[in-house]
Amino acid sequence: MVSADLTQTASGVPSKGGSNVPLATAGLLIGMLLSVLDQTVVAIALPDIAADLGGMDAISWIITAYVLASTATGALYGRISDRFGRRAVFVTAVAVFVAGSALCGLAQTMPQLIAARTVQGIGAGALFVLPTIALSELYPRHLRSRVQGFTGGVFALASVGGPLAGGGITDAWGWRWIFYINLPLGLLSMALAAFALRLPKSGGNGKVDLAGAALITGAIVALLLVAEWGGRTYAWSSGVILALIGALAVLAALFVWWERRAASPLLPLRLFADPTLRVVLPATALLGALLGGSIVYLPTYLQAAYGMGATEAGLALNPYVLTFMAVSSIAGARIGAGGRFKPYLIAGAVIAVLGFTLLSRLEPGTAYALLAVEIGVLGAGFGLLMQNLVVVAQNAASPADLAATTAATVSIRGLGLSLGVAVFGNLLTRGLQGRAPGPAATAAAIPDVLFWGVPAAVVLVALMVVLPRTVNSRL
Repeated sequence: MVSADLTQTASGVPSKGGSNVPLATAGLLIGMLLSVLDQTVVAIALPDIAADLGGMDAISWIITAYVLASTATGALYGRISDRFGRRAVFVTAVAVFVAGSALCGLAQTMPQLIAARTVQGIGAGALFVLPTIALSELYPRHLRSRVQGFTGGVFALASVGGPLAGGGITDAWGWRWIFYINLPLGLLSMALAAFALRLPKSGGNGKVDLAGAALITGAIVALLLVAEWGGRTYAWSSGVILALIGALAVLAALFVWWERRAASPLLPLRLFADPTLRVVLPATALLGALLGGSIVYLPTYLQAAYGMGATEAGLALNPYVLTFMAVSSIAGARIGAGGRFKPYLIAGAVIAVLGFTLLSRLEPGTAYALLAVEIGVLGAGFGLLMQNLVVVAQNAASPADLAATTAATVSIRGLGLSLGVAVFGNLLTRGLQGRAPGPAATAAAIPDVLFWGVPAAVVLVALMVVLPRTVNSRL
């Protein structure tokens, strides 16, 4: 267990005013839980929402609006918190999230709900980024991996437990309560952070790079819309998709041009000169894509292949979740003691290859016990990788760039996750073409979709192999 008296920052300077580390940690983790939970908890309630509010043609935007807003704003919060302080920005972001949640519960039309979800997503953009930064400052470097292992467990629990929680709440109290339940939890997170979190400002007194934030937000929105709409809502050769691709290219080029000239850039391009970060950032994006594809489509497979309801499918994913959480915590403790990241990261990537290989060979009639072992293997691989990549990135950064590096790493993973869901969805749509619609067709197509995780995970292995060994000595 992490000692309660560890009140020093990663640089060894005592926390300003003295943080109550256990209570601050609890407040940060609750905020993190809420941000991930609201990406998945809503999915199970979509039919009830559509029945109540109408607007079935726009129902996907209930999720898309949240993901776009949270992904696009994530990188900005690191820089804002450099200037105004972690506690003030975190509490404000939770307040925005809580207000958005209340508006979601009160929505009377589909446009109102989508607008409220956008507000909620703007607040949520900070709720994984800032805890990841603040926890690295609350605890000394040799405990970073252990603490970030806990955040990996929170991510796994919220990602896979979201549909289970959403189904239970919707069945018991109605869909509006999946949003109202955020109010007491959000207020508790705010109270704990306001009372217990005391960290010195990082010294970022320059202007917030709003121009850079606007450019990268536009580029991210264009990229996600291409992945979401391309080949499904619009043909790849359609004017809409080509215009979005053009906008993406222009905005990305302008962002790079601007960041080279900005006095206080949102994403300092010098980060990409570090050999460790040049490997970790693309690896994190790829890991996010693999996480997104598995988290979304494994429950779908359980429902299609075994006739499970949403609640049953959520429970059936326990081997994935529990293995992810256990391995993430155990590996974090061992790495914290030994300081050797690379063997664990290579092992995690190799295990992920094995997991996707096994899942791609699923056939009708496969016993659930065998599937449970296979998803447990995948959970173990992800548990070794997810938060340890964040810690490697943090250890490679200078103290002045800690917030920017952490925000970039977490935001890139979130972007990868969103892209993974969209790409795997496109593959599933293609796999269902020519098949009679129904659960049997879905169950037959999903293993073919999961097969594409194998080459992606092989690339992840290659990236971990070329990761500089110097990361082992930076603790």
